[in-house]
Amino acid sequence: MDIIISNASGQPIYDQISSQIKSKILAGELQEGDALPSMRFLAKELRISVITTKRAYEELERDGFIVSVPGKGSYVAGKNLEFVREEHLRRIEEHMQEIVELSAGCSLTLQELQDMLALIYEGE
Repeated sequence: MDIIISNASGQPIYDQISSQIKSKILAGELQEGDALPSMRFLAKELRISVITTKRAYEELERDGFIVSVPGKGSYVAGKNLEFVREEHLRRIEEHMQEIVELSAGCSLTLQELQDMLALIYEGE
């Protein structure tokens, strides 16, 4: 599994792992029932502590993205479509907040932002 860890990022390593796995699940790269690497294997592969991978997997399980079967491993959970939609909305809101902060730095108006979004949306 391709997971890239950045020590320069202000984001905790366990959060980087869980975010990247969530993204792979939401994008359909990981499907329901797919097995995830064991915590020990992933820790060894990323050269990090097993405690860190354990925390990432616990967060993924708490959020409903994976299920862990004692003695068997961790697997991608079935998608709750409403939950998936909520997760997408949360990510969009994060990006929009960043856009608002950046636009304030160059004095863009709300109308200018809306016009930019409309152009980008229509171009898709």
